[in-house]
Amino acid sequence: VQLQASGGGLVQAGGSLRLSCAASVSLFSINTMGWYRQAPGKQRELVAAITNGGSTNYADSVKGRFTISGDNAKNTVYLQMNSLKPEDTAVYYCKADRLFPRPSNYWGQGTLVTVSS
Repeated sequence: VQLQASGGGLVQAGGSLRLSCAASVSLFSINTMGWYRQAPGKQRELVAAITNGGSTNYADSVKGRFTISGDNAKNTVYLQMNSLKPEDTAVYYCKADRLFPRPSNYWGQGTLVTVSS
């Protein structure tokens, strides 16, 4: 499985960005797709995740501001980020978790999001 993340950039506080993660396989074959982020000097953390059944979960810090969604026709998962804050500045990564044919996970390359105050 290959994942291609895109959509990062520089935005002012209060602005919006949409990240995309294109998978090389059908989203139906991936149990969970997630967006993670890693700020300088900090550990990588889960931002949002979506299952192939459509269930979602979010980090408390982004609830109400970020929305994760999937487009099965395009094998792409999106992260819509609104009301961005400087503390959202980080490298964002997408991750795919599969259970079949064997438990495995895959990471995309990171995309940098910088929020200026």
